[in-house]
Amino acid sequence: MRPEGRLDLHGMTADRALGALNGFLADAQGSGKRCVLVITGKGSMKDGGGVIRRELPSWLNAAGNRARVLGFAGAQPADGGGGAFYVLLKRRR
Repeated sequence: MRPEGRLDLHGMTADRALGALNGFLADAQGSGKRCVLVITGKGSMKDGGGVIRRELPSWLNAAGNRARVLGFAGAQPADGGGGAFYVLLKRRR
C-alpha cells in the first residue's frame, strides 16, 4: 500500500509537531486516506535519536489518535527509512 499523503515534521518543536500530526491525521482520515507517511527525521544518534521520532509511537497511541490509527511501521529506505513511518488509518464510520 503506497502512502496517499505525507507530513514532514523536520525542524519543528515537539509541541508544534504534535499539533501538526493530530491535524494531519484527522484530515487524512476525513478525506478517506488509508496510508500516510510521517517523516520525523532520525535526530542525533548520540542523543538516542530525535525527540519527535522517539515520541511518535506514544502520540499515535494517545486517546485522540487511537480511534484513527490502525497501526504504524518504519518506512522503506525509498520513503525515508529510519527517519519516517507509515501510518495506517482506520476507515471512517
